[in-house]
Amino acid sequence: MDSSENYFQWLFKQLKGWPQQNYYLFWFALGCQIMTLVNGKITGLTVITFCGTMLGVLCVLAINATKAVNGWLGLVSAACFIIVGFSARNYLSIFEQIAYVVTLDLPVLISVRSWNDDTKNHLRKFGAKEWVISLAFTLIVWGLSAYLIGHLTNDPRPVYDGLAFSISLTGGIVCFLRYSNQYFWWLFSGIAQLVLWAITFAQGDASLAMAINASIYVINDILAFTVSPWFNAGRKRLGLDTLK
Repeated sequence: MDSSENYFQWLFKQLKGWPQQNYYLFWFALGCQIMTLVNGKITGLTVITFCGTMLGVLCVLAINATKAVNGWLGLVSAACFIIVGFSARNYLSIFEQIAYVVTLDLPVLISVRSWNDDTKNHLRKFGAKEWVISLAFTLIVWGLSAYLIGHLTNDPRPVYDGLAFSISLTGGIVCFLRYSNQYFWWLFSGIAQLVLWAITFAQGDASLAMAINASIYVINDILAFTVSPWFNAGRKRLGLDTLK
């Protein structure tokens, strides 16, 4: 960070220099969410949902571009999503957001000045051992969380809620450890969340905005494989060393 800049000026600059496709996806998401917002009854909850989804999209796009502004974006969007998850009785989505704060947002905020370069220059790829551990962890967390939330609360969708939670929790941990393989978990997390919130919408417990948001996340995750510094295609574009 340039000594002539204050912290907030530096944060604002983190919104610049992203792959062009990221900006296209943001404006597409904004248009979809505005149409969803104005197409129904506008309430405090729908406004919170709108704010959370748009900040969430900016957050995942910032992670895609390895920009440290994702810490603050993730923290604020998590607060919005916790309110939405509680209202919809998707209780594990609340713990999912808490997991994101612990594994993604706080580490970035603690090391915000060095996170960009540290991340781009210290990425790793899974070996067979890491694959086995991560997959086993995901399945165990899914089983335990779905069982417990189904028996201890009135969560009407424990299996789907548990699946989205387990994949997202594993993805957050893998991201914290700086493995590029996190994006396989993000991709399936987006799909699991799309299913969860589509069912939630169909059952009348949430607006369509959360399902649309999950679909935008899926598009971002697919995009990351081609333009993000987390993968060699994106690293080549930026002149970075390839991952081995």
